[in-house]
Order: sequence, then C-alpha cells, then structure tokens
Amino acid sequence: MKEKILQAIKEHDTIILHRHVRPDPDAYGSQGGLAEIIKTSFPEKKVYTVGKEEKSLHFLRRLDIIEDSVYENALVIVCDTANQERVCDQRYTYGKMLIKIDHHPNDDSYGDIVWVETTASSTSELIYEFYLFGKDKGLQMSDEAARLLYAGIVGDTGRFLYPSTSEKTFSYAGDLINYSFSRTEMYDQMYELEPNIVKLGGYIYQNFEVHSNGVAAMKLTKEILHQFNAIPSEASLLVSSLGSVKGLKAWVFFIEEEDQIRVRLRSKGPVINGIAKKYNGGGHPLASGASIYHWNDSISVIHDLEEICK
Repeated sequence: MKEKILQAIKEHDTIILHRHVRPDPDAYGSQGGLAEIIKTSFPEKKVYTVGKEEKSLHFLRRLDIIEDSVYENALVIVCDTANQERVCDQRYTYGKMLIKIDHHPNDDSYGDIVWVETTASSTSELIYEFYLFGKDKGLQMSDEAARLLYAGIVGDTGRFLYPSTSEKTFSYAGDLINYSFSRTEMYDQMYELEPNIVKLGGYIYQNFEVHSNGVAAMKLTKEILHQFNAIPSEASLLVSSLGSVKGLKAWVFFIEEEDQIRVRLRSKGPVINGIAKKYNGGGHPLASGASIYHWNDSISVIHDLEEICK
C-alpha cells in the first residue's frame, strides 16, 4: 500500500491534502506533515492543504484557499478521517485520484487507495512510517514536517499516556525530536488554556455527575458556555479532564452547539465506539464522538454507557 501511495505521489503534479472537520493536532499534523514531506522531496510539485481553519491550531499551520479548477487531474489525499461526511471541504471528490490514510476503524472504505492501520497511535505515526518506507526512494524529511508529525503523535496519545502508545510510537517520536524545533514551545502552544477555559474546567470538576457502574457525565449547555465566554471547540479541550477521577471507567461530555449536541465519549477500558455509532458517530474503542439533537437523548446515551461498563 505504501508503494502504491508513493507511486501516485510521483505521478501527479498537483496534490491536495484534506482532513476531518473540527480538527485536532493529529489532523493538522498528518495533513501538514505529509504535505511538507512531499514539498521537500518534490519541490516542482504543487502541494496544497485545505479545509476550514481552527484558530487554536494556527500555531501548527495555516491552510490554503484554492479554486475548484485546481482539482483537475490532481491527487487528493485525505488524512485522519474515517467517514466521508467528516471530510473537511467536500471537494475532496473533485480530483483525478483519491487516497485515504487513517488509523480509525475502516467502516467507510472510500478512495482508490486505502491505507488504514487501527493499531497505530495516530495518523501522524503512519505518515512517519510512510517516510521511513520511502526515504531511500526519494522521500525527504524536513524540520517543519517533523514538528507537525510530532505534534500529531503527542496530541493523539495524550502525551504518550493513552493505551494506543506503542514501542513503535516511542521509537518514531525519538527520531522526530532529533530535528530542529522547540518541543517546549510546542507543548506550551498545545496545552496552555485561556483563563476563562481554566475556570470552565473548575466548573466541570465541581459539577460532573457520577452515575452507576463507574460512569460520569457532564452537560455543557449554551447558557453555561456563554457564562464562561467559551465556544464548543474550546470546551472540547477539557473532555479528557475527568480521566484523573479515581473509580471512573468511562465518561461522556454533552456540549451544546447551535444545531446539535456534541457527544464526546472517553473510556479507561470498556469499548465505547459502538455507542458512538448508534448516535450518528464513531471513532476509536476508547475515544469516540457522536451527535444528538435533544437533551432527552442524553439519558439514553448515559444508560448505554452504564450497560457497557457494567
């Protein structure tokens, strides 16, 4: 599969990289990291990274704005996106050829070439593995590509704390830190929070609900977010905070947006992505997301989570 991807890159003059909506560091890291590898390796090619920008991730990368005509005869690569409806910028189908590179369960196997490794900690880890495969076949790493891939790995492993972190993950991270970028600056930019978000975190610790079978839940309505001058994407940064609570097996955050309620599921062991699929979502066995449209549905989500954790 890696050989097919490398050949496709070599055969196309224009390459456009996409990733998922509401991006995290791994989405930006894999998309931007691969783009920088291609640019460094093949400077004559036109390489673009597209999608709606996430302000909190501007420190990682700023994205390109391109016309529809750029997609003509282009190779399109979608990184870190399990389902087609979650691809940011739905023009991803406009190109001549489509590649999917991902580490989520392959429930939606779209694309002409599909490379999915669910055992990988992150898609950024896969991109570095792709570089290792191709470094004797024309691929070159740059400091900027290394910075982005390292950020993606750090983000999706929770700073190497999550079970998806493997010996391979540590090995690749060890390679990447030999490039020229500041890890201290990166950590500060990734994990520093605005004072209002820190205060929202305090509200969460004081008000989360404990249910049966080691389940906890937190409901963040529009009114609560307004009280702390926070937007849903900022509130999502706090979803992992309940992981430090002793006795919890799994927890769920309900974060109200304009047209839906985002469901963020996390687990210390019980497999929860089946619940996410039931409620218009999906994801990893221990970290998933979904959507509901009425607060009454939160009762059903919590009940399902309790049953899984029983």
